[in-house]
Amino acid sequence: MRETEHSHKTFHRSKTVTVLFLCLFLFMVLIGRLVYLMVFRSEYYMEKAKELHERERSIKAARGRIIDANGEILADNRTVCTISVIHNQIEDAEQVIAVLSKELGLSEDYVRKRVEKYSAIEKIKSNVDKSVGDTIRAYELAGVKVDEDYKRYYPYDSLASKVLGFTGGDNQGIIGLEVIYEEYLQGEPGMILTVTDAKGVEVPEAGEERIEPVSGKDLYISLDMNIQSYATQLAMQTMETKQAQSVSIIVMNPQNGEIKAMVNVPEFDLNHPYTLPEDLEESDPDAERKQELLNAMWRNGCINDTYEPGSTFKTVTAAAALEEGVVTVNDSFHCPGYVMVEDRRIRCHKIAGHGAENFVQATMNSCNPVFVTVGLRLGVDKYYQYFKQFGLLDKTGIDLPGEAGTIMHKKDNIGLVELATISFGQSFQITPIQLAVTVSSFINGGKRVTPHFGIRTANADGSDSQSFTYQIRENVVSAETSETMKYLLEQVVENGGGQKAYIEGYRIGGKTATSQTLPRGSGKYIASFIGFAPADDPEILALCIINHPQGTYYGGQIAAPVVRQLFENILPYLEKMDYNNRSGSSGNHF
Repeated sequence: MRETEHSHKTFHRSKTVTVLFLCLFLFMVLIGRLVYLMVFRSEYYMEKAKELHERERSIKAARGRIIDANGEILADNRTVCTISVIHNQIEDAEQVIAVLSKELGLSEDYVRKRVEKYSAIEKIKSNVDKSVGDTIRAYELAGVKVDEDYKRYYPYDSLASKVLGFTGGDNQGIIGLEVIYEEYLQGEPGMILTVTDAKGVEVPEAGEERIEPVSGKDLYISLDMNIQSYATQLAMQTMETKQAQSVSIIVMNPQNGEIKAMVNVPEFDLNHPYTLPEDLEESDPDAERKQELLNAMWRNGCINDTYEPGSTFKTVTAAAALEEGVVTVNDSFHCPGYVMVEDRRIRCHKIAGHGAENFVQATMNSCNPVFVTVGLRLGVDKYYQYFKQFGLLDKTGIDLPGEAGTIMHKKDNIGLVELATISFGQSFQITPIQLAVTVSSFINGGKRVTPHFGIRTANADGSDSQSFTYQIRENVVSAETSETMKYLLEQVVENGGGQKAYIEGYRIGGKTATSQTLPRGSGKYIASFIGFAPADDPEILALCIINHPQGTYYGGQIAAPVVRQLFENILPYLEKMDYNNRSGSSGNHF
């Protein structure tokens, strides 16, 4: 009996010791964990605790400016304000609602919903003029925050609107150069950090901690504001006098692809890019329809749209035929006013025909039968080969978004009739920029350049400058073919259909075109002219396209004079500015 009691007591003592030992062990583990957290992890948890009581407000970075070839600022920034409220810090909600409604021009209901919303911070309105922000700040309303940031501003309103593009409410690029060069222009946003207590009220003694934003880089471009302005003026005058649907003008350096002007009228106001012009306004359009109208307004016809080039494309047929050796300038032809291809009668624009003529005269006369004959001499395989060699099946790679590609028959679907119509610029479509680049390769010695605006980026103080480089493909045509093409196209202006582009004292080359839009017989035409100077060593090229002019619609009659007027003004200007040396091009002079 006693042995049993003794064993029970021993068991209980052992159990008690075990429990005590276990409790001691757990206590030591707890102490160890506490020491670990308080000593070795203290900084981590202090940071976490701080985060729980920190409120963040973003600061927009100043977007990089866009600067033209002469140093003129085409896209800049204006200081604006973002007005926000912090619910837990508001002392007089009715006063806050009244003031913000009045100063911001907002309804009381709109402001009240945001003021009474339980959130860390609630934005009331952004892109508020600084003067209005200063007025609101002067009220010293508890719980109202006025933070300064930036809004994009375009000093010249609609100038080069479809090239520059614009930014959205978040200051990010939407179209044009603004979106293509976003990574350089955008910068890095900053932050304002404030410490709050458990109720979300700022602790005054803690102050504010600011992480300053980093401004975006400035973008220097080849566009020349003076050339762009004059080209725009000419395009607008032409659109009005010819009651045209639209007018496009491209001015570029054919030696290196730098674009000096790109005009698409009508343009739009960059500072109000969501405001439709009167001719596009519709009564109460739904959101989807309004977006369609906006997209149409923003569309850059020089790169986003394709068209049948008509006779300007005879330059391609001539270059291919000369390169292949199936024609020479002295070859003789006879034009009776038409040419038969299989069962199709293809007419010349001169119904009576041009009679006997050599290839130089046929080019001056823009004679369809001769170019059909030359195209047929090449044949489908060779023509298609040169089409690819000239880069016409590829995009140009211009630094603007949404470039369209060439719309061309598949090789297997090209018969003799299709080849004939292609030879004088019909039954397929290309973009204006594609035509400008292709013709440039015929007159610059045989280089296919990449058309571009971007030259370099740099910080606002000029430091950390980085230049862009662009691909140039050599030997698109031989130097001999290039020399012949310059001669042929100078004769067009000197003695042929492009005489209205002639300027006394300058050597001008070029080619006219008049094409009928689909469906045939619609009575709608596209008049165009592509010209360059000096004809013997081109430094500037211009393409003018007039869509659906009323009355006279021939390219030689209405488009060539536009390029003449353009050249009359910009050629002396380029001489005066010593343009080529300044822009780092080939060093040629007029």
